[in-house]
Amino acid sequence: MSDNVGLSTPRGSGTSGYIQRNRAYIKPRDQAAPYPPKDLDSLRHRQRQPDKGILEHDRKREIEVKVFDLRDQLEDEEVDEEEIEKRCDELREKLTSEMHKGKNSGPRRNFKEHQVHEMADAKIKESERLRKALKISSNYEEGSHWKRQEERLKSALNEEEDAPKD
Repeated sequence: MSDNVGLSTPRGSGTSGYIQRNRAYIKPRDQAAPYPPKDLDSLRHRQRQPDKGILEHDRKREIEVKVFDLRDQLEDEEVDEEEIEKRCDELREKLTSEMHKGKNSGPRRNFKEHQVHEMADAKIKESERLRKALKISSNYEEGSHWKRQEERLKSALNEEEDAPKD
């Protein structure tokens, strides 16, 4: 027995008596949450904002992939190098202008798991479309109806208290 831990004797226990540390045990934290529980405004849902730089980079990358596919195809057809450069530049300009006009951004698109910024951007656009379709104001606050109703009830109670009694 070591430091009053374990069996005084392993005899009859079916074990060797060797004591080892439980490394799977996780000590509980002092606080259950990493944020103060009293600040309810900080707990409200905020939509994740996409990184515009990453979105722009991905769009440019898609353009360059298409240009490279065209270049590869033209090289297989043994087209002259100057003609290849000319066609690739034309395609690049066309795709860039379409990107700036926003033709490629359709409402529904299947994203891969790693495309979190694209998913966040699509979710924001979808939420905005839904908000406009339902005619919800842009400064709407969740639960504001109940707050107004509660304020009206309190004001009515205050008026009753202030009213002269007969």
